[in-house]
Amino acid sequence: MTELTYESTLRELRTDRGVLRYHEAGDGPPLLMLHGSGPGVTGWRNFRGNLPVFAQHFRCLVLEFPGFGVSDPTGAHPMVAAPDAVVRFLDGLGLEQVDVIGNSMGGIVATRFAISHPERVRRMVTIGGMGRAIFSPSPGEGINLLVEFTEDPTRERLVAWLNSMVHDRSLVTEELVEERWAQATEPSTLASARKMYGGEALRAAAAAAAKSDEPPYWAVLHKVRAKTLITWGRDDRVSPVDMALLPMRTIPDAEVHIFPDCGHWAMIEQKEAWESAVLAFLTREDQS
Repeated sequence: MTELTYESTLRELRTDRGVLRYHEAGDGPPLLMLHGSGPGVTGWRNFRGNLPVFAQHFRCLVLEFPGFGVSDPTGAHPMVAAPDAVVRFLDGLGLEQVDVIGNSMGGIVATRFAISHPERVRRMVTIGGMGRAIFSPSPGEGINLLVEFTEDPTRERLVAWLNSMVHDRSLVTEELVEERWAQATEPSTLASARKMYGGEALRAAAAAAAKSDEPPYWAVLHKVRAKTLITWGRDDRVSPVDMALLPMRTIPDAEVHIFPDCGHWAMIEQKEAWESAVLAFLTREDQS
């Protein structure tokens, strides 16, 4: 297989709400890959290490959500912009049904999409983040560190947040810190992040949720019709593993795989084991 570089896989899709950028690799059934949130995140950084394996089986499509410095911003809150971007993206590529992998925020977006468009998701894989804390304090340690960085960005706070993302802190290299710092402190990206994780924004969102008649997504997980694999790091300090209990119990066709010695980035920190479990799930033949 030709080496999968940033440049060789980067694509653009023009839509009525701006350009959506994405990375494409491989042939076969379409596999949509949705990234998480946090300082300096991109879809490429979340999934670049997994593309060589998955591209042997699937047409991998790594979508860059608006508001994170790669796709054109829409001005909307990133969690509002993301589901619309998924619809625009799939419609623009003419894809009626896909498998989906979503990391953290991407898992929430995938779940909401699977609920609102059940016919368009065949199988879904989530990586941490999706669900509701049952026994652990909420928000988790990693989210609190993320809020601190967002409100007052410093390299020290970025490193503290990155360390909360992993079990093995040797993964937090100078190269990782520098690429994340450059992206996270770009003015429009930082402004978008503050819509999600600024203290004032979080308080406003909590107040709005308390007054809303609309149930949160985790209260309607029973509406997910896609076969679902929930993956989690046992040592996740951003979204503790007890969050998996609610989706595990309420999604009708869900299974769970928990990886030891692993933080929030299961697809990176337990790369080979995670890829093996996810490939087995996605390629398993349906039982009649």
